[in-house]
Amino acid sequence: AKLKSFAAKIIQLLKEWTETFPYDFQDEKSMKELKEIAHRITQCDEENGTVKKIISQMTQNLLMALSARSQYQEIKEKFRQPVTDKGTILKTKPQSTQKDILSVCCDPLILAQQLTYIELERVSNIYPEDLMQIVSHMDSLDNHKCRSDVTKTYNLEAYDNWFNCLSMLVATEICRIVKKKQRTRMVEFFIDVARECFNIGNFNSMMAII
Repeated sequence: AKLKSFAAKIIQLLKEWTETFPYDFQDEKSMKELKEIAHRITQCDEENGTVKKIISQMTQNLLMALSARSQYQEIKEKFRQPVTDKGTILKTKPQSTQKDILSVCCDPLILAQQLTYIELERVSNIYPEDLMQIVSHMDSLDNHKCRSDVTKTYNLEAYDNWFNCLSMLVATEICRIVKKKQRTRMVEFFIDVARECFNIGNFNSMMAII
């Protein structure tokens, strides 16, 4: 009876650990240790096999989480690769193919909603371990600088880059227009987009636009 009670507590601990910090089990050594502990726990409840089912489901969820994060990481790595001069690419394109954002989406609410979808996608991939990693690798409490050479995940960096990209997009869309009236219209459009972001509760995109 004591073993079963102890096993239940260990299972709860492992379940919360694997769900909150799945990246702790990305290497073979930690995964092997997890399997060894799981094997010992299942021996405490060989009669009905309930523990074995819980352990199996926990392991499956962990592997799925690690696989999803690995795929997301690969996508982010592609975006991190250096690209050729964007200014040169823009100049080589015919003027007729250089669409401004109003020709793609002229409704501030729809654009604000799309920006919010992107924000939510970026935020959903930030885990507590990402924040813990930043805290654990601070040089000191004074400068709050994180050592980039020890960073294992790029989720916070990707979120930060998205903010900068949105700011640059807004500035580019406004500055590339020559005529004052059209430029004023573009500025007013982004003001409306920022207002809609505020109404939705997407303050990050609102601040990037500002």
